[in-house]
Amino acid sequence: MANNAQYDERYLSLISKEIKRLRIAKGFSSYETFAIEKNLDRKQYWRVENGQNITVKTLTKVLDGLEISFADFFKDLD
Repeated sequence: MANNAQYDERYLSLISKEIKRLRIAKGFSSYETFAIEKNLDRKQYWRVENGQNITVKTLTKVLDGLEISFADFFKDLD
């Protein structure tokens, strides 16, 4: 049976991959360009796309930049 850390890693990976997919779909080939244009810290945004710990505050900023609601982001994420 998987432990909580494994579930955390799985969900962080799903979230980060979806964020990257959405960024690219919005026409931003570079994470840096997206972060600068959306007024996000580049290092922090890089961490988000690389599956490091994501706070709700940071996720809110990223989803605002992607112009997607929490509900729409998470509805098909599993």
